[in-house]
Amino acid sequence: MLGLGLGLTVEDFRRVGRYPKAAVIALVCQLLILPAVCFGLVLAFGLEPHLAVGLLLLAASPGGPTANLYSHLFGGHVALNVALTAVNSLIVVVTLPIVANLSAGYFLPDSPEIGLQWTEVSQVFALVIVPVIAGMLVRARLPRVARRLDRPVRVLSIVVLLVIVAAVLAGSASKLGGYFAAVGLAVLAFNLISLLVGYGAPRLAGVEHRLATAAGFEIGIHNTALTLTVAASPALMNSVEMAVPAAVYGIVMHCTALTFGLLYTRRRVAAPAPPEPEPVPVQAG
Repeated sequence: MLGLGLGLTVEDFRRVGRYPKAAVIALVCQLLILPAVCFGLVLAFGLEPHLAVGLLLLAASPGGPTANLYSHLFGGHVALNVALTAVNSLIVVVTLPIVANLSAGYFLPDSPEIGLQWTEVSQVFALVIVPVIAGMLVRARLPRVARRLDRPVRVLSIVVLLVIVAAVLAGSASKLGGYFAAVGLAVLAFNLISLLVGYGAPRLAGVEHRLATAAGFEIGIHNTALTLTVAASPALMNSVEMAVPAAVYGIVMHCTALTFGLLYTRRRVAAPAPPEPEPVPVQAG
């Protein structure tokens, strides 16, 4: 989240107003449609309660900075990605605790201690908002320092993510095979639907391809590091099992996002180019 803040400015939040249709559709998909779809998939696949809550936590998480990279590589509108990531990273402070408590109450009714109480919601706020604001302040006040910190923080973020994933997998080593078998197809289905809804819904509403591609990556690539932290942290959900769907998603989403990007690129290349204008004959004076 600090790395995200180092790459944001106030102007990034204002950009949402420049692409109102694409932004509103993407936010509706992210905040309403995806959790509902995820709930249906959880019931359809009959996931164990902790895995079900974990997948719903993932559905409530915002898009990750990785979405910006894929959007840049495959011709998406990166400015929209940055704006959506910025806005979603603020909204998630409210929506993630709501989804966490509703899903825990539904799937784990006999465990009232599982969920995010008000004191824990403040920790989610500190986890998400404080480092983002700190990064933005560094960029605004000390732009040279922000540029120097950008790459080390990104590398450190990847290292931390890998450590968290390794810890989650190690903590559930004895049941790992069963977890992958139980949640793998559900995670893949959710990931594919996220990409398709993220791209298809804006296109059906008449949004142009670059903006729709940005929305597709933003909605299909979730911030798995945030989900893993909320699920596995002893101060929050304190469940390694709940973190398993995010760990699996973190592996699956790169394969599907790459495939999505390549297919989209091929479609653009295959599209017929507009005819060249006829040359205008030049008469000798």
